[in-house]
Amino acid sequence: MFVHYNDHTRFPIKIWVNDREAIEDSCMEQAEHLANLPFIHKWVCLMPDTHTGKGMPIGGVIATKGVIVPNAVGVDIGCGMNFTDTNIKLEDVKDIQTGNGTIVQAIVGGFMRNIPVGTVRHKVPQKSEVLDRAKEEFERYEANQELIPLIEDGYYQVGTLGGGNHFVELQEDEEGYLCIMIHSGSRHLGKAVCDFFHNRARELNNRYYSEVPEKWGLAFLPVDSEEGKQYINWMQLSMDYAFENRKAMMDAACNVVREVIEKHTGLSVEFGSQINCHHNYAAIENHYGENVWVHRKGATRARERELAVIPGAMGFYSYVVEGKGNPESFCTSSHGAGRAYSRTGAKEAFTVEQVMVDLKRQGVVLGKAKKNDVAEECRFAYKDIDVVMENQKELVTPVRRLKTVGVLKG
Repeated sequence: MFVHYNDHTRFPIKIWVNDREAIEDSCMEQAEHLANLPFIHKWVCLMPDTHTGKGMPIGGVIATKGVIVPNAVGVDIGCGMNFTDTNIKLEDVKDIQTGNGTIVQAIVGGFMRNIPVGTVRHKVPQKSEVLDRAKEEFERYEANQELIPLIEDGYYQVGTLGGGNHFVELQEDEEGYLCIMIHSGSRHLGKAVCDFFHNRARELNNRYYSEVPEKWGLAFLPVDSEEGKQYINWMQLSMDYAFENRKAMMDAACNVVREVIEKHTGLSVEFGSQINCHHNYAAIENHYGENVWVHRKGATRARERELAVIPGAMGFYSYVVEGKGNPESFCTSSHGAGRAYSRTGAKEAFTVEQVMVDLKRQGVVLGKAKKNDVAEECRFAYKDIDVVMENQKELVTPVRRLKTVGVLKG
């Protein structure tokens, strides 16, 4: 970790990388904007997977006094990870043939049939305790009539993956056991909430001549204002919905794994407890003796002995980690490997054929309807996860290393 500080910033920036040159200039510019916000508590943090985002770097962490910043949470509120393991070893099942190929191919095919991806949604409303509760507590949301239709709409997206860097992976750990890892968030709900309240914050900041320049994209809301309270309500709803969405997909994925393996092997499949955690959100926490709003945008909470999930790139390694509760990072770690290429840059640099050959060479089964944009999410488009893990030895301890076996992508 090193500290970046100059005459142009009010607060220092603590960065968990060994090489400043590994960080884009645009990312550092955004970090300096954060370090000039008047309501920052202590310092700004950049995790080792950091890269340029919208307003605030992805892999960025800030603690604020009395205000909340929608763009410092991001558009996919509650995006995060879910993980579980099984009692089945890959070696015992990988060579068994089914009517749909190998066991792994059959499982990935099952994922594709049971978990909608991209913009596809369920044709009928799904069960959602979170949305049912929102309707029961309607008074918390009724002031924002423009957003109310999102509640009914959300019933059709529970248990859907989305696109981009979201995935459902079948993985193998160091001892050979099969595991399942899911990366997804709050779907359309979170984006609509972020955009609505960012624009509301912009209007209010301009009206009251905020000293935060609009071009920074960091408009804020006082948490004790009506608008601030409304955003917090909708943000929490989005977080709860994202958590439920991941759990619904995990239930579907576990059912597929159980059905395929038990049908073709006679083995009885058991699953471990789930690790379901967010990496895009804000929460009130106590740090250095003050209650502050910690914003984690593409960053994972890592309190002492807390388990969390840090994915790598498709076809590479991922980790389950135990937090060290490092106070300087506000008890936070990276949320993944971090992009080395933009989506457009990755498609320009790597061909579909290169990516497919690489996945085949590694024995990875890819479930994806359209392959023309597969380079966007190839492992070459991301930083080396093992370098990221080395850079955050002060923040987390790896407890499980996982390799992609099969993957469902949007």
